[in-house]
Amino acid sequence: MIVEDSMVVRVLLTHIVERDPRLTVAAAVASAEEALACITSVRPDVISMDIRLPGMDGLEATARIMSDHPTPIVVIADAVEDASLKISMNALRAGALTVVEKPVGLATDGYERLADTICTQLFIMSSVPVIRRRAIGGGARAPRETAPIATAADFQDLGYLALAASTGGPPALARVLDALPADFPAPILIVQHMGAAFMEGFASWLDSLSPIRVGVARDGELALPGRAYVAPGDRHLTLTPGGVLRLSGAAPVSGQRPSATVLFQSLARSVGSRSVAALLTGMGEDGAKGLSELRAAGGFTIAEHESSAVVYGMPAAAVKLGAARAVLSLDLIGPRIAQLAKRREDA
Repeated sequence: MIVEDSMVVRVLLTHIVERDPRLTVAAAVASAEEALACITSVRPDVISMDIRLPGMDGLEATARIMSDHPTPIVVIADAVEDASLKISMNALRAGALTVVEKPVGLATDGYERLADTICTQLFIMSSVPVIRRRAIGGGARAPRETAPIATAADFQDLGYLALAASTGGPPALARVLDALPADFPAPILIVQHMGAAFMEGFASWLDSLSPIRVGVARDGELALPGRAYVAPGDRHLTLTPGGVLRLSGAAPVSGQRPSATVLFQSLARSVGSRSVAALLTGMGEDGAKGLSELRAAGGFTIAEHESSAVVYGMPAAAVKLGAARAVLSLDLIGPRIAQLAKRREDA
């Protein structure tokens, strides 16, 4: 189902979708109200959701759908409008799975790339099982850690924190950062799989929700305690032994750039046992190998538990490799990291 108020864009999206043999347009409507009225009869596998709609906007529509008719939602947003970006990020928090850039016209630079991205994301997300939306991590019994509390023999202190996520990641990352104190004693490095056009807006959105200052990482920047650095779109983020951030256009790893594995491997080489890393919800296997190497280097490694992960792909791959010292539901990850940081301060 395509939900888009502009007739021009609605026709364009219909054209994009219908030329892909994997997809069929079940309905194309001009408002959220129309979408809600026909969703039970159309029963789409996935919804393409505009954000700036007349009447009910895409954020409220997403929340209503995830509450009453859980369906995978892909947000189609104008990546250069601040208002659209904020609403898009909040739609992800309300249950949408991912956000992709809205095409403007057939003659637009990068049109074919955008069209391919839209179809690929719609196809992939159509198979993601979604449930009636509830608070992440609520209701289920919290799993216990899979390993005892780290000791001085295998974890020195928290010098650096790395977080990585893909599908379902923005609200998960916001939840973890919200549990950390404003004076968190270590730099935080973040990889989130998302289109390059959205990364500045994503970092700004995280910054508005978190006590931690959040920004997009710059090449050659010194990583400072109490600051969070988001990998920019289409660039790997790594850390040098001297605590300097480096960006790279090297080949994608596990199909991803930025890659969680690349970030974790750089921490394993640079700081080893002075690092903590958490691999959160996401499709695929990115991060698992890097988390395994970081654990072998003495870092304290965490994977999100299946009970709270929107997509239990990346964390599952890490657990299968034995890469995680602890497997925790999302609500426990931030407090556990804060506990490790406090141990450093008390030492």
